[in-house]
Amino acid sequence: MIFNVASLQSAAGAFSWTTVAVFLQRAIVQGIPLLYGSTGEILTEKSGNLNLGIPGIMYIGGISGVIGSFLYENSLPSRDAINPVLAILIPLLCSVAGSLLAGLLYCFLTVSLRANQNVTGLALTTFGVGFGNFFGASLMKLTGSDVPSVALSATSAFFKKALPFADKLGNFGTVFLSYGFMTYLAILIAIVAAVVLKRTRIGLHLRSVGENPATADAAGINVNRYKYAFTCIGSVIAGFGGLYYVMDYACGVWSNEGFGDRGWLAIALVIFCIWRSNWGILGSILFGGLYIVYLFVPGSLSTQELYKMLPYVVTLIVLIITSARKKRENLPPASLGLSYFREDR
Repeated sequence: MIFNVASLQSAAGAFSWTTVAVFLQRAIVQGIPLLYGSTGEILTEKSGNLNLGIPGIMYIGGISGVIGSFLYENSLPSRDAINPVLAILIPLLCSVAGSLLAGLLYCFLTVSLRANQNVTGLALTTFGVGFGNFFGASLMKLTGSDVPSVALSATSAFFKKALPFADKLGNFGTVFLSYGFMTYLAILIAIVAAVVLKRTRIGLHLRSVGENPATADAAGINVNRYKYAFTCIGSVIAGFGGLYYVMDYACGVWSNEGFGDRGWLAIALVIFCIWRSNWGILGSILFGGLYIVYLFVPGSLSTQELYKMLPYVVTLIVLIITSARKKRENLPPASLGLSYFREDR
């Protein structure tokens, strides 16, 4: 009898730790698109540009990679002829091209023409979603499938490929090693961005441009160049979030309107991590966990919808706390969202 009780307790403990490991693994997978989007937006906002077009840019980055991968897969005589290097490089480069053009468009309107940044960003989001839906529907027609989606399973397999020994390490392997390369790339980009912003001359110049572009200009810093460069870099990084969502999270399946509110959650994550990309790593895991916690907590449909609000509620609480403390390092760049007129210097 004692043996049976001990066995049951051991089994319950193992099940509990397995559940925790699975939850953390799914939270990380769910949070990586947010990490890409927030890192890109942090770099953009540090230059003084408020780009509310991040959700649209994620759509553009995702569909651009899908288009490149679709054309490559359909040019092959068979699935076995696919080249692993090209299967990864083609969608990556197409995603870079699409999101870079979107970033250049935003910069041309807001930096060169000095259009209102809020309106331009919202218009870019609307355009990006429409762009993704239009080309997504076009690809669906080309496939002739009755299912309203485009499946790129051959390409997705290379993006999702995890370390070969991850399954042999139990819960440790599940939590830390069971991901494709784009997961680790997102973390690396966030760390590099934090180091560049905090420890390098380029980061100092960028922060100066975001805080007081007139003073930066007077010091010989090319304000427009920094705004263009880091808004475009931020757009490319955010575009990777869309590509990751399609190729890794969604297993290579593109569905119109499939991203949901992840782009807006990425912008909320910027506020949550108080404009620090390294904090965004943990923040993205937290947001990813809050986004899926309703799947692990029993309750009615209405209760589950309340759980889905948690990321936004947490962001509001953080915003209230940081605003009340009024520490300069926890606040957005002073010139965020404001066009720079050199004549006013």
